[in-house]
Amino acid sequence: MPLSKPVRRQHLHTREIVCRGYKRDDGLWDIEAGLTDTKTYAFDNIDRGVISAGEPLHGMFIRLTVDDSLTMMDIETVSDLTPFAVCPAAASAYASLKGLRMGRGWREAVRERVGGVKGCTHLTDLLVGPLLTATIHTVNAAREKLSHAGTDGKTRPPLLETCQAFATSSPVVKRRWPAFYTGD
Repeated sequence: MPLSKPVRRQHLHTREIVCRGYKRDDGLWDIEAGLTDTKTYAFDNIDRGVISAGEPLHGMFIRLTVDDSLTMMDIETVSDLTPFAVCPAAASAYASLKGLRMGRGWREAVRERVGGVKGCTHLTDLLVGPLLTATIHTVNAAREKLSHAGTDGKTRPPLLETCQAFATSSPVVKRRWPAFYTGD
């Protein structure tokens, strides 16, 4: 169902985020994300001069390499287009994330290492939002056994309580993991 018809308005800004997941020949996984911000009008920028309508203000990219357990084996960040000349220097901070496992506590661990002035807001937001989700969806096939955890009634499925659908009182949990269902 689409959104309702809006009040008359003028389009000013577009942020595009694209994530892609790949299975590598060596058994690892690459997840890539790109973020682009554009305006519908030209504006002055102190470091780049005039940025034309449609020309990206931000053009940033991340590649994560993870194993089947979602442990980060490598990370590469590139900030090709930024509003300030100093922005690309934040890239080196992201190496501190190598060895972390994506899962519970991921957002806090990322923000602790590269949040605020330690990194770039936009790259960090990609890591704790769209890239996290894209990684889980990409690697899910290899982790399918985790989604079946709990069918024995003893092993708590790791997906429980991670969203509304996996709330222990939801009909999804009642169907998939009845031993952990708390509704009714």
